[in-house]
Amino acid sequence: MRNRKAVTAVAFAAAAALALSACGSGDDKAGSSSIADVEASPKTKAATVLDRPFTKPNLVLTDTNGKEYDFREATKGKPTLIYFGYTNCPDVCPLTMSNISIAKRGLPKADQDKLQVVFVTTDPERDTPASLGTWLKGQDPTFTGLTGDFPTIQAGARQIGIGIEPATKDKNGKPVSMHGAQVVAFSPKTDGGYVLYGEDTSAEEYAKDLPKLIKGETP
Repeated sequence: MRNRKAVTAVAFAAAAALALSACGSGDDKAGSSSIADVEASPKTKAATVLDRPFTKPNLVLTDTNGKEYDFREATKGKPTLIYFGYTNCPDVCPLTMSNISIAKRGLPKADQDKLQVVFVTTDPERDTPASLGTWLKGQDPTFTGLTGDFPTIQAGARQIGIGIEPATKDKNGKPVSMHGAQVVAFSPKTDGGYVLYGEDTSAEEYAKDLPKLIKGETP
């Protein structure tokens, strides 16, 4: 059964405020409710399909080469995954990007070339273009990394229902970035953000869905 819950972009945006993950805190994840929790609907597979997709955010930042990157224009008409996280995260962020990378490598070369994967830092003070580029090369050299000023990043994330807060340090002095851990998939047909994936999505689940996402189909 397809996991098509009655979730609209507005409903997700409201729920995302309750779904911030404290990466690397070592504590229980504050507000780690998922969409399934909020909607009180059983989760039958990884994908959550929005009845009313998000419009691509008006997000202009700096890529790992130090050049301006207009997310909306650069990914127009292309199957795109976007994720907000940070390179100092020891758990959720690298695992998410690794799972996507593993799934992507299993695609035919033509499909690999079509898929756009964009990682936007939630910790721009430490994630410079150079450091972000080095980190992403360890995941997949084709991934696009973006950084910039925090207010711009936060505003762009909010446009697709992702909540983020400025990075802080926990009681042990370790960096903690509170941010929504959802991956949003945009259709190459409509440019709408129509599918969501949570932090527990496996590489196998991404691998199963990517061929459909690349065609703009519903997984």
